Amino acid sequence: MFGLFPTCLMGNTCWTGLPVITINLSNSLEFSENKFPLRYETMNQKTRHRVNLNKITVVLNQPRFPENIGATARAMRNMGVNKLIIVSPQNCDLSKVMKLATHAAYDIIENMIEYHSLEEALASFNYIVGTTARLGGYRFDIQSPRVCANHLIEMSHHNDIAIVFGPEDRGLTNNEVKQCHALVNIPTAVFSSLNLSQAVMIFCYELFLAHSEAARPFVPQLAEHHELERMYERLEDVLTRIDFINHENPDHWMNNIRRFFSRLHIRSRDVRVILGICRQMDWYVGRHTAD
Repeated sequence: MFGLFPTCLMGNTCWTGLPVITINLSNSLEFSENKFPLRYETMNQKTRHRVNLNKITVVLNQPRFPENIGATARAMRNMGVNKLIIVSPQNCDLSKVMKLATHAAYDIIENMIEYHSLEEALASFNYIVGTTARLGGYRFDIQSPRVCANHLIEMSHHNDIAIVFGPEDRGLTNNEVKQCHALVNIPTAVFSSLNLSQAVMIFCYELFLAHSEAARPFVPQLAEHHELERMYERLEDVLTRIDFINHENPDHWMNNIRRFFSRLHIRSRDVRVILGICRQMDWYVGRHTAD
């Protein structure tokens, strides 16, 4: 073992507070991750559970400036996140995008996918995290990036996850927030508005660092976004017909129902069960209305 920084070796353990580079027999470089303050670390320590970054996609909804798209790609590359989606960009001048992305993130821009609507972009995702600078209103149960990242450790191994950022000038609307399973706010001292690429960097940094020493509860593959939206539309129709939902303000009630289901791990088969219940309720109401 050859250390680039002072390290005290004792058997198969080391006492260190700085990154140590080791060289194995295959001539590849290995980095041991050490955090301040100094700590005693076993070299053959059990592998930590981490976020599967290959399952993470950054979604920029209606970005206004091409420079922010490029800077976002660079921030993603720094933290190991490689999938980028943009939705209805106001300006996607690739020369300006590439200038800020730098050569290191060119492939992220080349593989970037563009959609015309947010609903279309999110259709195939199993779990959606929205970001918001605004609080209150319909924005409940807001997490910090660190808490959310730890929640995604086990989730990311069987589910495709979208991290959604709104336009630079206004963020995500209430209707767009409704499509998210979870909301994240980046705490600030006074001024809450961050540059888009800065916000992406902070979130991706937390995803990169997130780990768990012990195995988390298994999270199965969840229902896709388009399946959930179909379920919500059917629920709203049936619950309105039986007067469970107020006809004058259905959005208020449906937001409560969405939040309830978002706390659960709804799978495709669960959606089919709920749709079956809705069909039966619809049949029952129609039959008794006719009578």
